[in-house]
Amino acid sequence: MSDGELRAGGEAVPGGAEAVPGSEAGSDGADIVFVGAPGSGKSAVGELVARRLGVDFHDVDAVIAYRAGKPVAEIFADDGEPAFRALEVTTTLELLRQPGVLSLGGGAVTSAEIREALRGHRVVWLQVSVGQAARRVGLNEARPLLLGNVRGQLVKLLAARTPLYAALATDTVDTDAHDLDAVVDLVVELTGADHG
Repeated sequence: MSDGELRAGGEAVPGGAEAVPGSEAGSDGADIVFVGAPGSGKSAVGELVARRLGVDFHDVDAVIAYRAGKPVAEIFADDGEPAFRALEVTTTLELLRQPGVLSLGGGAVTSAEIREALRGHRVVWLQVSVGQAARRVGLNEARPLLLGNVRGQLVKLLAARTPLYAALATDTVDTDAHDLDAVVDLVVELTGADHG
């Protein structure tokens, strides 16, 4: 897979979040928030959009993993999904108050508290088909809800979450037909956020 392709993220980031130099923007919270299914490219796109804009980037799952001292999959295995979701809510609400670019976990939108907190934010839904998502995440063990029949699990997740993504999105980008750089360009163009 080349650097220009969308890839599945999910690795812990040293320091809890990747700070992209240049963010001194004073705002009432995150400038752009990415939502979407596993494999949609939220982490990769979010990081590159933040770099393009010269603002900070935070990935909720990476911050949770860093603070917990273990990957998200281990949090699910050791503590259970409810414990992870509680961490996800508190971490997301905290990071939504920070300026810059924020990538949420794919299931964050299932929380009514998070959905309410997203009101007033620029929410970009990175759409992905089941086929593309399955290809991108493969048999990634860092994605606990996709273990086993990845394609079947994605079908269930997308059926449940697509209406939530659609209801929250202020902008939508279909990632299936575009490489990573093209998706970043589309997001910057759609949001009118290019400071350069």
